[in-house]
Amino acid sequence: MKWTGLNELREKFLEFFESKGCLRLPSFSLVPKDDNSLLLINSGMAPMKKYFTGEVTPPRKRVTTCQKCIRTPDIERVGITARHGTFFEMLGNFSFGDYFKHEATAWAWEFFTKVLEMPPEKLYVSIYEDDDEAFDIWTKEVGVDPSHMVRLGKEDNFWEHGSGPCGPCSEIYFDRGDEKGCGRPDCHVGCECDRFVEVWNLVFTQFESDGKGNYTPLEHPNIDTGMGLERLACVMQGVDNLFLVDTIQNIMKHISQITGVEYGRDEKSDVSLRVITDHIRSTTFMIGDGVLPSNEGKGYVLRRLLRRAARHGRLLGYNEPFLYKVCDTVIKENLTAYPELKEKQEFITKVIKVEEESFAKTIDQGFKMLNGIMDNEDVNVLSGEDAFKLNDTYGFPIDLTKEILSEKGIKVDVERFRELMKEQKKRSRDARKNAGADAWISDTTDLSDVANTEFVGYTDLKSTSKVLAIVKDGVRVDSIGEGENAIIVLNKTPFYGEGGGQVGDTGVMESGSFSADVDNTTKNPSGTIYLHACTVKSGSINVGAEVSTAVDEERRADITRNHTAAHLLQSALREVLGNHVQQAGQLVSDDYFRFDFTHFEALTAKELIEVQDLVNKKILEAIPVTTQEMPIEEAKKLGAMALFGEKYGDVVRVVSAGDFSVEFCGGTHVKNTANLGLFRIRQEGSVAAGVRRIEALTGMGVLKYINGMSAVIMDVCSLLKIANPKAVVEGVQKAEQIIKEQQREINELNSKLAVAQIGQLFAGTTEEHGVRVVTGKVDKVNADILRTMCEKARDFAPKCVCVLATENDGKVTFAAACGKEALALGANAGKIVKAVAQKVGGNGGGKPDMAMAGAKQPEKIEEALDSVKETVYAMLK
Repeated sequence: MKWTGLNELREKFLEFFESKGCLRLPSFSLVPKDDNSLLLINSGMAPMKKYFTGEVTPPRKRVTTCQKCIRTPDIERVGITARHGTFFEMLGNFSFGDYFKHEATAWAWEFFTKVLEMPPEKLYVSIYEDDDEAFDIWTKEVGVDPSHMVRLGKEDNFWEHGSGPCGPCSEIYFDRGDEKGCGRPDCHVGCECDRFVEVWNLVFTQFESDGKGNYTPLEHPNIDTGMGLERLACVMQGVDNLFLVDTIQNIMKHISQITGVEYGRDEKSDVSLRVITDHIRSTTFMIGDGVLPSNEGKGYVLRRLLRRAARHGRLLGYNEPFLYKVCDTVIKENLTAYPELKEKQEFITKVIKVEEESFAKTIDQGFKMLNGIMDNEDVNVLSGEDAFKLNDTYGFPIDLTKEILSEKGIKVDVERFRELMKEQKKRSRDARKNAGADAWISDTTDLSDVANTEFVGYTDLKSTSKVLAIVKDGVRVDSIGEGENAIIVLNKTPFYGEGGGQVGDTGVMESGSFSADVDNTTKNPSGTIYLHACTVKSGSINVGAEVSTAVDEERRADITRNHTAAHLLQSALREVLGNHVQQAGQLVSDDYFRFDFTHFEALTAKELIEVQDLVNKKILEAIPVTTQEMPIEEAKKLGAMALFGEKYGDVVRVVSAGDFSVEFCGGTHVKNTANLGLFRIRQEGSVAAGVRRIEALTGMGVLKYINGMSAVIMDVCSLLKIANPKAVVEGVQKAEQIIKEQQREINELNSKLAVAQIGQLFAGTTEEHGVRVVTGKVDKVNADILRTMCEKARDFAPKCVCVLATENDGKVTFAAACGKEALALGANAGKIVKAVAQKVGGNGGGKPDMAMAGAKQPEKIEEALDSVKETVYAMLK
């Protein structure tokens, strides 16, 4: 058995199954497409589920892939053991109703024993205990020694997840020898020791389960095999774990070179090296597939991995951002299989560096807070409030906080943390659900017998079509009548179905007395059937009827202008800001369009004007806009930009505005840039870390915007009594100056009045335990005046502890101050004001001699002030 590198193993596998008639598909994106059941792709078959269910027709009945995968349930274990990892590649060969057990077993054995030259005596095969067919095939046809066959139960060798396709499986194990075993005489396949390693799992999907223990044979059984590439490499390279595999070891060596820490010298530092190595592989590939750091979903997983890796860098004694440097090695080691990483290298590096730098700004303060908690022997549970502060202020993901504190046996009040996060977000988590066709069709609606829709809307805005299906309330019906809402499926349509960020078309559908408004147009998950969400105005319609359709031409024209403008905007942004700019999402409607793009800081006024002027310049140049379909490789040679993280077929549609903008796109566009008329940026802002958003207008939308702004300016001129609009800025500045002067005078008067009240506050107070405690509620003053009053009281009486409160618009502000002699006796303004504020649902703190706090329960102010003496006396020496 010859030592073989990981990249060579991948190629050998794919070439072998190509020779068996399998179509080699590139790895699907780590981001699931049209599958809300997964956060990230976690197995080789996951992106092909719809091929197995028959919902989508596969490009060929025989397929082979090497699929990128991310699994996150064991993140906390990564590094602590050498077995766990979050990123891995899964080799697979699949049959969608084509070859079955005979071929799958024979080819697996051939690949192992002939291609990789594994000794047959080192291989063992497990089967489901009742699968006699598999036993006979393995022993009588393939030639496996019966003594190397193992029967295992349903838990080990039967693939099943609730109801649906399922079946027995066979697993191939490699015997690593006695020296890797546990030493027990009965050590065999299935033992928990490290001797027998499961390398390949062949799943024979031959039954349909109803989820209640009843199994019906499938008419066309399938094959689904999966083999971890890294695990196979461990066997072929004779190493104990994935971190010693050649390509992964090269990544770790780069980390060791940067940090000056060698692997294998110390178990504690080995843990950190493994964490960083695994996480930088995961994050490089995730960003390459379009995932960006955020506080939820896929972005949260990415942020958690990056920040966990950054923390382990510090545990190695390296306090500077460095992960972005290591991603270069990740890309280099995976270049042969994933050349797209090289194309996106600059962007991937930038995202990682920005996230590292962002975390580095607050990490020391966060660790200071955490260390203080861990050093306090009385703390065994971190409050939800403190966990929230670590997340919100210092950027510590809750899982990282939990992991760090668990090392000291401290738990976290996660439930309270979640409540605070919900309060902060205050936004619907069901925003993805649109109010169009999705509201009227169910995921279980069966349209498998309905022919694909022919889209004619690129050239025609009207058509005569046949009704193929009607869906009302998620159920197929034969007809609908006046006043009803339903989905109508046609054999052909001029209506653009929502996709690529472009909204769906609206219009009308008619036939005799039947008339319906088309309120929206979407597509089924595979994008092959167009779903027209209709409201029937009059008459009725049956399946099989002929209808005349017409798109709302004016609305389509507005949408089309905005879509072409989005293309021009992306090119302009890349020219002004740099080639790191990539589309990160868009919405193209008739009113306006928004364009999300990768960039790491707000655009300056100069940059916005430069981008806007460049787009308008291209509009004035009247550049013809062309669309053509071509092989994807030819499109790439033209420099066509693809949507970040998106996968395309062999033939793509390319939209070009001369050499300025060339993009893959299935949307509708104008014939000439001059058709846009005008372009105007309405707004620019942040969407997430490293992602900006521009909202913009074209055509009449720009004129409406300018007219609206002009009306506002004229109203301001009228209020300021200015005749010339050009003088409006000067007029506002003068008004602002007058207001500032008046506010200054008001503050001075309030301050004098407040100081005059100090004597009244002291009246009736006495000195106890060596200090004089002064409290009171002051009406209608701001925080600065309240602070001034406390400072005056402190300076007036060295033995004084003064705590004052005020309320403004339902918000409570506390100020506390301690004189020099009171400080010497142990009084502390920061601790006092925090304790008082917590009684009113707030928090705060500050220095021992002066501190401030805020709260939200004004009705409890008196109660809180009454507690001050008790708090003060408790801390005196």
